[in-house]
Amino acid sequence: MALWQYALLFTCVLFGGGLAQVMRGRTESAHWRRYLPLLLSFSGAYLLGIAAMEMMPTVFRNPQYHTGVWLLAGFFIQLLLEGLSQGIEHGHVHAHEHGNFRFALTVMVGLGLHAFLEGMPLGTAPEPGESLAAHTAMDAEHLLVGIILHKIPAAFALGLLLRYSGFSKAFTWVCLLVFASLSPLGAVFGEAISIDPVWRNRVLALVVGSFLHISTTILFEADGRKEHGITVRKFVVVIAGMLVAYFTAH
Repeated sequence: MALWQYALLFTCVLFGGGLAQVMRGRTESAHWRRYLPLLLSFSGAYLLGIAAMEMMPTVFRNPQYHTGVWLLAGFFIQLLLEGLSQGIEHGHVHAHEHGNFRFALTVMVGLGLHAFLEGMPLGTAPEPGESLAAHTAMDAEHLLVGIILHKIPAAFALGLLLRYSGFSKAFTWVCLLVFASLSPLGAVFGEAISIDPVWRNRVLALVVGSFLHISTTILFEADGRKEHGITVRKFVVVIAGMLVAYFTAH
């Protein structure tokens, strides 16, 4: 990855988390419940779109890789991680009135493992001359966009969660800095290790499985409603996210 891509991956978290700090305590902060679901719906639709139209065809290109098992593993690993992270990956804010260090550590472990894992494929670039190298590089670019789109609302939710749970602004910023660092560190780790095409495909399949869980959860829950159905506004946003994914993947 280029240096500017690392910088973008890092600063998008600070932007989302910083926005939460600015809005907290102001009259406009009540509107986050109105606008955050729309951003989440767009990001969820985009993630699902690039996963289905670009990433899944790539990881399933060789039947000998047993990709389906790794994709399912990524789905269920994300299911377990959300038990720790409190669902922040898809914008949930479950504040604890008297949050303690153990609560914050649990959230950061779940969120951090997910962030590190999703960053790894960004650093596992194909070797020069490798088959499908150009297509894989394009996958990495769209994966970067997808990660950024869901990191901004995730960082926003993390910032609100920690502040509403009684943690100081300084502690909240430390957590945001750690969260911002983990996906770039995952990409650095992916570049540092010598990873063959089979393991590169498996790591990407894990991330695809994780994205399928996150995106479908977002699309089902982003309205925060208990009844079935979808609002017109959310439907338009979801279609827009799918169209952006389609035109960037083709």
